[in-house]
Amino acid sequence: MDLNAVRTFVAVADAGQFQNAATDLSVTQQAVSKRVAALEHSLGVKLFVRAPSGARLTIDGQAFLPHARALLDAAERAASSVRPGSRALRVDVVHRQVATAGLLRAFHRAYPDTALDIVTLHGGAEAVEAVRSGAIDATVRAVALLDQPLPEGVESAPVLDEPLHLFTGPGHPFAKARSVTPAQLAGHRIWMPGNAPGTEWTAYYDRLAAEFGFTIDAIGPDFGIEALFDTIAESTTVATFVGEETPLVWPVGHALRRIPLVDPTPVYPGELVWRTDNAHPALAALRGHLTAAYPGRPNSGIWTPE
Repeated sequence: MDLNAVRTFVAVADAGQFQNAATDLSVTQQAVSKRVAALEHSLGVKLFVRAPSGARLTIDGQAFLPHARALLDAAERAASSVRPGSRALRVDVVHRQVATAGLLRAFHRAYPDTALDIVTLHGGAEAVEAVRSGAIDATVRAVALLDQPLPEGVESAPVLDEPLHLFTGPGHPFAKARSVTPAQLAGHRIWMPGNAPGTEWTAYYDRLAAEFGFTIDAIGPDFGIEALFDTIAESTTVATFVGEETPLVWPVGHALRRIPLVDPTPVYPGELVWRTDNAHPALAALRGHLTAAYPGRPNSGIWTPE
């Protein structure tokens, strides 16, 4: 059904005259007459009784009018749902409890009126493809670890370098250390059951382990953070890594330790990824906020994969 014809019908019904409706719609009276005639032809009924004094709705016109208004309202809602700035900005983060999600929380505090839709896709390759296809507006990922170029029309900018901490129980050999160097971890076991093959974070930790001679153990089901706390707290040999900006709260009796890694400090990189033709105004605000807050990567004292 031609929405212009429906819109013209409603305008004539409201104005009571074809000429007044033409003025309201900024078209000629002839155009109004043609649109209404075409709508009547498609419906197979007369909608108006035409008279020198104006246009009066027929019984069929009176029956059609509320549905015509509802149809125009639905069309406007449909257009508004995708109009730039009127829908929530959809952004992917690796996990809702890690530093990348914290970047989005800080953005929302700075722009509380901006609607956000936070999603968590599995891996970086999937997230970049979702950006390319338009399924999401942006993602924050370790782009350099994907080992493939970004698609045409997709760009990225660094927004995060998160230092790593060693996470141990009270009986671990490093539990009382003020800091630990990556070289001191040589020969030790780092348990990371959430490391999934093919993901960018698994690639990061595999390269880190190869560089400094320790073992990443991903064996066993990933039962979540509470089970990880229990295992680390009870072990004298198993430790794991956590990001410096990742908030963690564990039971008091576990007496877990977060120990900074230094000389060099391994940092996990994150880049904002977006499509260059995405016109959502909140995306521009997000890019500006995150790139302005990013302090830049130090020239020395850190480790991150080339």
